[in-house]
Amino acid sequence: MPAAAMVAALLAAAAAPPAATAPRAPAAAPSDLAALRGGLESLVARVSPAVVQVLVSGYTPAQGPAAAGLLARVRGSGSGVILDPEGYVVTNAHVVEGARRVQVALATAGGEGGRSILKAPARVLGARVIGVDQETDLAVLKVEAAGLPSLALGDSEALRQGELVMAFGSPLGLEGSVTLGVVSAVARQLRPEDRMIYVQTDAAVNPGNSGGPLVDMEGRVVGINTLIASQSGGHEGVSFAAPSNIVRTVVDQIRRTGRVRRGEIGVRAQTVTPALAAGLGLKQERGVVLADVRPDGPADAAGLRAGDLVLMLDGKAMENARQLEVNLYQRAAGQPVMLEVLRGAEKLTLRVEVTERPGDPARFATLVTPENNVVPALGILGLDLSEELLRLLPPLRARAGVVVAAAAPDAPAVREPLEPGDVIYALNQEPVTSLARLRERLAGLPAGAPAVLHVERDGELRYLTFEVE
Repeated sequence: MPAAAMVAALLAAAAAPPAATAPRAPAAAPSDLAALRGGLESLVARVSPAVVQVLVSGYTPAQGPAAAGLLARVRGSGSGVILDPEGYVVTNAHVVEGARRVQVALATAGGEGGRSILKAPARVLGARVIGVDQETDLAVLKVEAAGLPSLALGDSEALRQGELVMAFGSPLGLEGSVTLGVVSAVARQLRPEDRMIYVQTDAAVNPGNSGGPLVDMEGRVVGINTLIASQSGGHEGVSFAAPSNIVRTVVDQIRRTGRVRRGEIGVRAQTVTPALAAGLGLKQERGVVLADVRPDGPADAAGLRAGDLVLMLDGKAMENARQLEVNLYQRAAGQPVMLEVLRGAEKLTLRVEVTERPGDPARFATLVTPENNVVPALGILGLDLSEELLRLLPPLRARAGVVVAAAAPDAPAVREPLEPGDVIYALNQEPVTSLARLRERLAGLPAGAPAVLHVERDGELRYLTFEVE
């Protein structure tokens, strides 16, 4: 009997009240408990070989609100899971962020022939980062190996509250750990306007579990353990995993193109309330209404209008604006969606092309290394403003300069520090056309000399001043 079925049977037996005239039902038979134990052990044995420990050294963002965009040297570890026998591993972006070196320690079995509970030394392989998505905190690694044990991604939308799940990983560096819990919530939103959702569970998750798989009782990956809510810094029964359906979209895109092109259709959706329905004369007091359709956007091109009531997205009923946004969030740019809308008394089915929405400039931090991109005098990691970066950035005032990918903790004191996404055009009125030119100009300034940078930030030009150290 599968582990899930055995657990369900035992829970059902425990929940059922005894008949009024019947004697008290005996506890579960030892054979049933042994079967349950065997089922869980079998599940762990099946899943564990595909779970890895991720070892990193390098730089990571410093912690604290005053340290946004800063880098600090670090050595650490996290967890990951092999999703493809050819060596593709998924983990959290924060596990490998800023890493100069990434290694993957493969799971090992017990002693020879299974006669010892002690494990043999792990097989450690070098890994390269294929791509990172900061918004979902996911990263894809590649190790040069084939025929590795792997796990399949499940359907996170099929999860139900109360369902048993297991968390695998290396909490506090203790590789090969496993914990059992239940799904506390299936679509937890951590911030009101956040499109990203999480599977919330009470399975014990601690620092070091990040990037490890959350699996269902069939051994399918239904989430990637990402973060915890804690007042102590350790497990308090509230942990969150990126849902497997979002993981699948991110991993597929990174494997194809090295980055995620997240889509949008150019609408502002709101949840229908009774007052909204009455004031707008809508046919129903629930669902999703389009408050805005951006001119010349994909929704506008498809024929959608403000005031349309969205009934379904790709055949799935839409009950509120958050549900519509979350489902669109999982769609890749270039992928069409079918929207069924109600306009007055008329039902329409419209095909809308998902287009790429503007990216986060902080993602450029994944394109740099301290060895090749550091500008010590400014305490930044920079990139030449290339044609490729121009395609990824909003429209800029110029086509040559240096893009700030990240700032270091020892950046010089300035009234307005450089931020990721800033573009440096000039230093003391001399054009800055490349990273090499910026370094050259800074090297020519004596200690104590005043320096003025001409920078574009969020579409506006500004001067930033500092003193050369």
